[in-house]
Amino acid sequence: MKDLKRFFIPPAGSYFLFGPRGTGKSTWLKNYYPDAVFIDLLLTDTLLQYETKPDRLVETANAHPGKTIVIDEVQKVPKLLSVVHYLIEQKQKKWQFILTGSNSRKLKKEGIDLLAGRAVTATMHPFMAAELGNAFSLQKTLDLGLLPLIWNHETPQLALSTYAGLYLRNEIQMEGLIRDIGSFSRFLEKVSFSHASSLNVSNISRECHVERRIVDGYLSILEDFLVAYQLPLFTKRAKRELAAHPKFYLFDCGVYKSMLPRRGPLDQKEEIQGLALEGLVIQHLVAWNGYSDFGQKHRIYFWRTRSQVEVDVIVYGESGFWAIEIKNNEVIHPQDLHGLKSFCEDYPECCPILLYRGKESLLKGNILCLPCEEFLKQLLPNRPIDFAFS
Repeated sequence: MKDLKRFFIPPAGSYFLFGPRGTGKSTWLKNYYPDAVFIDLLLTDTLLQYETKPDRLVETANAHPGKTIVIDEVQKVPKLLSVVHYLIEQKQKKWQFILTGSNSRKLKKEGIDLLAGRAVTATMHPFMAAELGNAFSLQKTLDLGLLPLIWNHETPQLALSTYAGLYLRNEIQMEGLIRDIGSFSRFLEKVSFSHASSLNVSNISRECHVERRIVDGYLSILEDFLVAYQLPLFTKRAKRELAAHPKFYLFDCGVYKSMLPRRGPLDQKEEIQGLALEGLVIQHLVAWNGYSDFGQKHRIYFWRTRSQVEVDVIVYGESGFWAIEIKNNEVIHPQDLHGLKSFCEDYPECCPILLYRGKESLLKGNILCLPCEEFLKQLLPNRPIDFAFS
């Protein structure tokens, strides 16, 4: 499991490697660059050395001309960026710098633009099903998610249950980004109910008893820590009145389920499982798009009219135009196809796909109905979404 080949392909030259904590950035780098110089800013002594004297990096680099130098969690010491900038300009030494981070907030504020054009940005995502191969199980994934940190843990359920508490709350608090940890904890619980749903900031604000601007700030923190993102509405050539709010997703379906309050007999388990399944498909599409050479040429949206006709995800770009509906059913019902049929009326150019929990691949009219587990296993970077089924 620990030696799985990842789909991530490193850029040439120096680059930033972002990704939430636990996605396997450090492990991958150590395997891919066994001879690199590693500076781990999670180690207290190392952090203090470079915080008090960022120019120490010049001495370290000069001792290793032509080497790859990895600075892990570079956001801990943003002042290092100006030193890296200086060293990259010393072209005769030919260093390659790889700067990892699980939080882009400080870098945005304090100088990531210093390296504009000199270091590209890449992202490491949670596992994709195809990376796991035969080890992938849809039900296990819906329970645990796809974080390498969790999959490789001796007690994965325990590790997952502490992820939100130890990482999200504690790390954000350590960064001094929030004043009231109680309000932020309530926000994390409330926002988990918005996963795979329209994001209504005003409602969350009322439920958390805080001002809207504070909720906006909390959402910005989650996005800067790379643990949440929003899907915009697909509005190209719109023929109908459309909804107003974006959809919100936590980056991993296991983390989503771990953030929900304790569940009991009255909770709608099928609804929770359905939202987890939708999030799982979305996180795969985000990884597929990010790892593909054409990643910057596609955008991922959703579509919903004011009358609540919806398609879960729209992928639009140079290599294709797909509308995908995700159902946590083993049997396809006629109403399951309604959103896709409506979208196809407005956009006959699209390829409509319905993913469900059954075992058969079916064609219902022009709608390709695929088993969700098989779809995820066949989804590979640099191939069209429906390549294995066309």
